[in-house]
Amino acid sequence: MQLRQLGKSELRIPKVVIGGNVFGWTVDRAQTFRLLDAFVAAGLNTIDTADVYSAWVEGNQGGESETLIGEWIKQRQRRDDLIILSKVGAGTGLAKAHIAQAIDASLQRLQTDYLDLYQAHVDDANTPLDQTLSAFAELIQQGKIRVIGASNYSAERLQAALAISQELNIPRYESLQPLYNLYDREAYEAQLETVCQEADLGVIPYSTLASGFLTGKYRSEADLSQSARGSRVRSYLNPRGWIILKALDEVAAEVQATPGQVALAWQIARPSITAPIASATNLDQVNDLIKAAQLELTSSMIDYLNQASQA
Repeated sequence: MQLRQLGKSELRIPKVVIGGNVFGWTVDRAQTFRLLDAFVAAGLNTIDTADVYSAWVEGNQGGESETLIGEWIKQRQRRDDLIILSKVGAGTGLAKAHIAQAIDASLQRLQTDYLDLYQAHVDDANTPLDQTLSAFAELIQQGKIRVIGASNYSAERLQAALAISQELNIPRYESLQPLYNLYDREAYEAQLETVCQEADLGVIPYSTLASGFLTGKYRSEADLSQSARGSRVRSYLNPRGWIILKALDEVAAEVQATPGQVALAWQIARPSITAPIASATNLDQVNDLIKAAQLELTSSMIDYLNQASQA
């Protein structure tokens, strides 16, 4: 499997990353193990999670995803073959004291002594950027993390963080994890993409299948009851959404793939994107991730999808 450099860091990751947000939510322990086994067996080795997954589920408190991944890592005894990504700060902020506590808790749940990429999950306007970045720098010095990244930062704040790292001569954010997909394009493409390209940052978007809408699974209001995430899809059920699905269907038929595979391949082909993150709840969906990493679209197909998804 071809690997791509994440920013200017030492990390090399495959063209698709599996997302852990569903582990401990819509996917139980046994199924988590099956999905990760299939993903890794295909030569893909990068897993994204967060300390807050899945605190939104009644009865959960956060950390469930990390715990299941950690149990799988321990049982399979293959930590050195994996690239493990996690995040900190959603709902808690990015103060130094919290980061120091959170990393130890994440490492304990993941049953590892280091993370390959530790990401600021959400920007924290109440904590000075230099405090957050210095806290991350200490974790790198301690060997608890290898590389740092940002998620859900504005272009302005991302630029400010990069400038502070340079000024203080401390490790910088090497990646950005923004919301980005064939439907939701403007927020990333308008400003963030330029910042990432100019700074040579890796980009690993989330919500790359628009909560499943771009797979073609949801084509009417009646379809929304099919899964726990169905309610998130309602905003995509509109004329623009139908145009995008039609284009995905047509390209998928031409390359003998699924709409979801094509939606991911469209991202993989974009020069600024390192690898899209996508979750899976069954083996067919894992196969979609594997196939997407192997699928190459022609320039005319990419142009067609770009035109169909223009706002």
